[in-house]
Amino acid sequence: REMTTKRLREMGFTVLDSKANFIFAKSNAVSGRVLYEELKKKGVLVRFWGKEKIEDFLRITIGTPEQMEVLFAKAAEILQEQKGD
Repeated sequence: REMTTKRLREMGFTVLDSKANFIFAKSNAVSGRVLYEELKKKGVLVRFWGKEKIEDFLRITIGTPEQMEVLFAKAAEILQEQKGD
């Protein structure tokens, strides 16, 4: 959890502190809905509620180090793709 929080923050995400097996994170560059949909297209599943106050946050369950590396890579791809739009 700590490593995931650190890496996402380094990528420009806001990550809420957590003691659970998941974190709430939002990108400061792309909406939660877009990030959720694009991650899903790339095979990375996270939770998205789309409700007021948390509409830009994703609930990311902490997985294996390998799974988290996939999340970081795919999120970086999406952020780069969105810059081009």
